[in-house]
Amino acid sequence: MSEGFSASFSREEMEAIRKSLRDESKFGADFMARLKRVAKRIPFAEDLLAAWFCARDPATPRRVRLTLLAALGYFVLPIDAIPDIMPLLGFTDDAAVIAAAIAAVAGSITIEHRERAKKAMTEL
Repeated sequence: MSEGFSASFSREEMEAIRKSLRDESKFGADFMARLKRVAKRIPFAEDLLAAWFCARDPATPRRVRLTLLAALGYFVLPIDAIPDIMPLLGFTDDAAVIAAAIAAVAGSITIEHRERAKKAMTEL
């Protein structure tokens, strides 16, 4: 991933992410529901949506899609290094994972993905 993020997922986290991603429609519903609940409280919500639109774009390379889906899976899953219910700190691990994934695939997230994310944020 990026230089600032070197921790890897635990075996349990990876298995939970794989299990979550097996049912893409359920994963999408879980992702959107979770984002709607917390979008106003996290500063990286628009980045999450841009990553989501990039991962769902058929023109996106498979490696990029998998990188983004793993990071988005970490956001959705209840397994967390820092529980999200903790004030101020709860989403820092999620933000770090998302930032690292986006940094790793930055060239693949297009202006169109970002514009769709901006529009979707107004609808949340």
